[in-house]
Amino acid sequence: MTISIPSVSKVFQTNAAVSAPSTTPFEAQKSFASVLKDSIEKVNQTQNQSDVMTEKLARGENVDLHQVMIASQKASITMSATIEVRNKVIEAYQEVMRMQV
Repeated sequence: MTISIPSVSKVFQTNAAVSAPSTTPFEAQKSFASVLKDSIEKVNQTQNQSDVMTEKLARGENVDLHQVMIASQKASITMSATIEVRNKVIEAYQEVMRMQV
């Protein structure tokens, strides 16, 4: 059994390529904003799907109870995760603002 270990020069070349910024700050900001917007839209979509399924169940339409509960739990979990991410971002921002320059 042989184990291949990459040469040291390849590792340093890879690390140098990763650390060199290939985008401008404006592009990075735009990319971050689009990822954030997409994530919030997905959370909203999950919430809306849960609402629709709950309304169908309340009206007596043909929908499985377990599907409604799964959709409700997905919506709850995604909202909780979003709130936790928001809290961590706020904490990080406050920590940066407390730094002395």
